[in-house]
Amino acid sequence: MPKVTPFQSIRPVPELAAHVAALPYDVYNRTEALAEVQKEPLSFLKIDRAETQFPDDVDTYDPKVYAKAKELLDSMISDGTFIKEDTPCYYLYELTMNGRSQTGIVACSDLDDYLNQLVKKHENTREDKELDRICHVDTTDAQTGPIFLVYRSEPEINQIVSLSKKQPVLYDFTSPDGIIHRVWRLSNDKIVARLQELFEQISCTYIADGHHRCASAVKVGLKRRTQHPDYTGKEEFNRFLSVLFPDDQLYIMPYNRVVKDLNGLSKEDFLSAIKQAGFSIEYKGNEQISPTTKGCFGMYLSDGWYLLTAHKDLLSSDPVKGLDVSVLQDHLLDPILNIKDPRTNTRIDFVGGIRGLDELERRVADDMTVAFSMYATSISELLSVADAGLLMPPKSTWFEPKLRSGLFIHKLS
Repeated sequence: MPKVTPFQSIRPVPELAAHVAALPYDVYNRTEALAEVQKEPLSFLKIDRAETQFPDDVDTYDPKVYAKAKELLDSMISDGTFIKEDTPCYYLYELTMNGRSQTGIVACSDLDDYLNQLVKKHENTREDKELDRICHVDTTDAQTGPIFLVYRSEPEINQIVSLSKKQPVLYDFTSPDGIIHRVWRLSNDKIVARLQELFEQISCTYIADGHHRCASAVKVGLKRRTQHPDYTGKEEFNRFLSVLFPDDQLYIMPYNRVVKDLNGLSKEDFLSAIKQAGFSIEYKGNEQISPTTKGCFGMYLSDGWYLLTAHKDLLSSDPVKGLDVSVLQDHLLDPILNIKDPRTNTRIDFVGGIRGLDELERRVADDMTVAFSMYATSISELLSVADAGLLMPPKSTWFEPKLRSGLFIHKLS
C-alpha cells in the first residue's frame, strides 16, 4: 500500500513565508514571471523560473539557467531565508478561497508506488515538458514544486487533521490573489507513526495536478539509482514531494476551449454541422453560458452566446467517453473543426475556469473565432478514470486554489 512518509523539509522562516511563496512555475509565461519576480524579489519564482535572471536572448532551457536556480536556492539557504528541519515532519497545508477551505498533508510519496501504479495518474505527459523539470530537479538537487495528490477520504485521518489544527500555526498569510494559506507542523512521534500506518491501509493515491512534475521527479530518481547501483531504497531520491488531500474537499473548475477558426466553414454551415452532429442549439445573445449540467456546453461566437445540449445518443457510461470534454472533442472539435489531437494542434487553446467567461469573450475578440465553456469534470469522474487505468483527454481539470511553491523543499541528497 502507499508509502506516505515524513521528511526533513527545507522551508522559509515564518516571517518571510508570504514573500517566498509563489504560484506554480507553469502558471506564467516568461514575461509574466519576470514581472512577478521584479515585484517580489524573494519570490520562489526566481528559482523555479531562473530565466528571469537573464536577458531575453538567453534561452529558457539554457544549462546556465538551471545552474542559476541552484545558485539562488543555495544562497537563500545560506542567508537564512530558508531553514532545514532537525527531524522528519509532516505538515498540514490549508488553503481557503472564497470562504471554502481544503487541508492537505505535506509528505513524501514513494517512487516505486508511482511505478507500480499505487500513485495513479489520469493524464499523459509530454516528454518536452518533462525535460525542463528533470533538468531543474537534477541540477538543484531538490524538488521545489509539490505534487497535488488526492486520496479517498478516511475518517481517522480527518480526525487527526482536525485535532492537529488546534495547535499553534506555523504559517498564516494571505497571498495577493486573496487565498489564505495556513500551515501546521506535525512532529509528534505517535501522530507521525499513526498517519504512516493509516496511509498504508488505503489502496492508492491519485495525481490531481502535477503529472509532469511527478513524472520528472520519478525520472530523476531513476537516474540517481543508475548512478548509485548499491542504493537501498531509503535515499531521498527515492521519494517525491507531495501534498495529499481527501477527495471530498477538492474543488474542480472547468477547463474551457478556444479555437482559431471554423475550419473553412461559414457561421451558418458551422451551426448546421453542429445540429447534424447531434446537438440542439439555443441562441442566448449576450447571456453568458456557464453550463450547470452534464452534456451542456456554452459556445461563444462574435454575435453572442449559444447553449449546446448533446442528444442522449452522444452520451456514454464509459469513464472517458462519458466526460463532457470527450463529448465535445469526439463529436464537434474533431469531426467538424478537424482538431484531431488537442495536445499538438496549434489551432486550439485552453483557458482555465478561474479566468472566467469574460476571458473567452476577450479571446474571440482578439485572436480566436469560437469559444466553448465547459461543465466541470467531477472528482468522482477523475477517480473512476484512474481506477480503470484509463487517461483523460488533455486539459480536463482545473484545480483551485493552486499550491504554492517554495513553502516546502525536498532535497534529494
